[in-house]
Amino acid sequence: MASPRLETYCCPNRDAATQLVIDFQPEVFCGVCIGSASVSVLLTILQLLPKKGQSLRKMPRASSSSTILLLISICDILGGLGMIFRSSVWLGFPGFIANISVANRTDVWPSAFCVGSAMWIQLLYSAGFWWLFCYAVDSYLVVRRSAGLSTIVLYHMMTWGLAVMLCVEGIALLYYPSLSSCENGLEHAIPHYVTTYVPLLLVLVVNPILFRRTVSAVASLLKGRQGIYTENERRLGTEIQIRFFKIMLVFVICWSSNIINESLLFYLEMQPDINEMPLKNIRSAALITWIIMGVLNPMQGFLFTLAFYGWTGWRVDLKWRKREIPWESMSSSTVGENAYPSPVNYQSNIHDSKKISTTDSQQTDEAISMLSEGNTSGDDRLTRSSPIYQGW
Repeated sequence: MASPRLETYCCPNRDAATQLVIDFQPEVFCGVCIGSASVSVLLTILQLLPKKGQSLRKMPRASSSSTILLLISICDILGGLGMIFRSSVWLGFPGFIANISVANRTDVWPSAFCVGSAMWIQLLYSAGFWWLFCYAVDSYLVVRRSAGLSTIVLYHMMTWGLAVMLCVEGIALLYYPSLSSCENGLEHAIPHYVTTYVPLLLVLVVNPILFRRTVSAVASLLKGRQGIYTENERRLGTEIQIRFFKIMLVFVICWSSNIINESLLFYLEMQPDINEMPLKNIRSAALITWIIMGVLNPMQGFLFTLAFYGWTGWRVDLKWRKREIPWESMSSSTVGENAYPSPVNYQSNIHDSKKISTTDSQQTDEAISMLSEGNTSGDDRLTRSSPIYQGW
């Protein structure tokens, strides 16, 4: 699982709350992390592999939306592999990890492994949060016709730049001036926790707002395309809304336990003695949510693929041919070889209102198909009702 407590565990003089959760059934906890991460990684890869029996026509061009969704899955896979490696070492070499102590400061490898593995996991999941935020931004810009593949470079710069900057800054402040003196006070720990949870809270707060505005903009696009709002278009708007809801539901399920656990542990840290009897229920709740984190955090990768694409099946096509996303047919199969029309020449066609109307309709279908690509229901209905499909 991904928790800033794993970085504080690398401090020899760790606080009592961190010691409480780390010492609670470490073998069981590591086994839970390995099992959950292994299942998630395998199923996520299975979901992403091309399947037999699906349409394999080559897409004219990938969209920024599909690229972002793939990058989110890659971050989850790499983060899950980091969890498997770290938990395996902890489980297989308990003496190696036990060397992280105040009494033994000569062997730097246990501390280096502890810090390195924790940073790897934290960085990748933080990058996944930023990519999810970029997906919400891109969805909104797509329907406003202000985004495309060219913006993916800006998303890369923002995502990896902010993820690396916040991770390095948090770790530097936590371990300043040395690993042996970290966690001596809240001035070390609080900046680390803030830099860790900023992208998570950003997704929880901002993404629902952007998704809601995107759904409203999609409804306006569908109404303005033909001047009417048919049942097929209403169904498509509902399916896009449900897809956004599934994404946020998965995120809340996988990470709400982290926020609850961190709040409980911070409360325990503020107490003079966390072993007092009145705090028993709080200690129990913290330990339970700690185990839940080990189960749910790694499962984010697989659950996201279900929210993005649905269940894609078991029959894998190992020929590695690029499959067509069904929703893409709205723009690719009906426009022809040039799915993205060239700009209108206003000097020579200023009075050609029919061509302008067709271009707008094509751009609308492309924007909507980018938002809904990966979904496997409803594409034929909308395609046949589209003015492009009817040959306008």
